[in-house]
Order: sequence, then structure tokens, then C-alpha cells
Amino acid sequence: MRLQGKVALISGGSRGMGAFEADLFLKEGAKVVVGDVREDEGRSLVQSIAGDGGDAVFVRLDVTSEEDWQAAVNEAVSRYGKLDILVNNAGVSARGSIEETTVEDWDRVMNINAKGVFLGTRYAIPEMRKAGGGSIINISSQLGLVGMKESGAPYQSSKGAVRLFTKSAAIQYASEGIRVNSVHPGPIATPMTEARRSDPAVREVMLSRIPLGRYGESEDVAYGVLYLASDESSFVTGSELVIDGGWTAQ
Repeated sequence: MRLQGKVALISGGSRGMGAFEADLFLKEGAKVVVGDVREDEGRSLVQSIAGDGGDAVFVRLDVTSEEDWQAAVNEAVSRYGKLDILVNNAGVSARGSIEETTVEDWDRVMNINAKGVFLGTRYAIPEMRKAGGGSIINISSQLGLVGMKESGAPYQSSKGAVRLFTKSAAIQYASEGIRVNSVHPGPIATPMTEARRSDPAVREVMLSRIPLGRYGESEDVAYGVLYLASDESSFVTGSELVIDGGWTAQ
């Protein structure tokens, strides 16, 4: 098993990519803490994925809250003795032009997508240091690498911030064996993208930009995250793993 003996905390883990990652991590031998604001979905997921003998627990986690992050990290350590892996997966999208974007819209997206990654990293590092190292995987986007007229500026800006924050953290903590990498998914078939995928015009625009000709699935991203979480990527830090069906290759 690729994560045998490791302890992982996944934010935004109740559905979509986070839920698939939690299930995959359990199957690969990790103990998993699923954090999310969707309490019913999160508890139901943990009950489901732990049914085959896996060890998982749910914690309520608002990624904009320092107190929630402290509690989530403390739960991982008190229950399982350490923290080896953090997946900063939680995020929200945004639409509209810059002129249509309110200050409240901007702050909400930046707080969840960028500040949430900062807080998770900040509170995970001390426990990873105690464990002798660790792996932090920050979920950015292909729109953290390139712009797109049809996507909101707050979303793209927040995902670009995640990319460079990842590199800064990677450099700062490499000497302590703490690796930090970003993952850049293209359009993925998740609950967050469902409304836009159901619009034929939007779907046509998105598919026209993907050389592989389809939306990605949560498992396409999860296996990349698994690689970065495992010791197989022990010489990888500060990198960008792009999983976008070829979007940014054009």
C-alpha cells in the first residue's frame, strides 16, 4: 500500500475530488481526517468509505477559520498520533467580469481559496516537523496558470496565489523534509461544476479547449494527488502537476 502508516487531512473532503481522494487514501493504507462545512455529507461519506475496515473521521472545517484548522489538526494528532499529509482541496468558483465583481465576492473567494490554503499549511507544518517531514498538496487549477475570459477574476487570482504560495512554502520548509506541491486540474466533472456543465453553450466552450475532448473525473486528479502524497515523490517539491486534458499545452 502506497500510504501505509500515514495520516492525512483533506479539506473540502465531503464530495467531489476530496471525497474520491479520501476513499483512495484509505484504500492505500492511510488514516484519513475528512474536513468540510457540509457536516451531513461528510459524516455519511466517512461511514461509507470506512465500512471496509478503513480508519477515517469527520471534522467540521471552515477553511477560513483559524480555530477550525487548529481543531482539525489536533483531531488528527490526538486520534492518530501525527500528521503526514495535508490536501488543501476546499474551494469555490466565481463568475462575472471584474466590473460585476463586488468586494464581497472577491473577499469570499480569496478567503476560501487562498487564505484557506495558507491557514491549513500554517497549522500543519508544526505537526509535520514533529513527524520528521510530510507532504502538502494544494489544489490550484489550470486557471492558476492561464487566464480565461469566461471565468471570474477572483477565482483565477486565488488559484494563481495558491501556485506561488506553494513555491514559497516549498522553499522555506524543504530542509525539514516537508514537501509542498500544487495540482492544477482542468475542468472536472464534480458537483461544483455541475450547473455550468449542464449549459450546452458553456459545455461546448469548455470542451473546445480540451484536446482530449472530455471533462476529467475526480479519479484523474486523485491519482496525481496520491503520487504527491506518497514517498514515490520524495524528490518532488515546489512543482506544478497539471491534470487538464491538454488545456494549457495549446
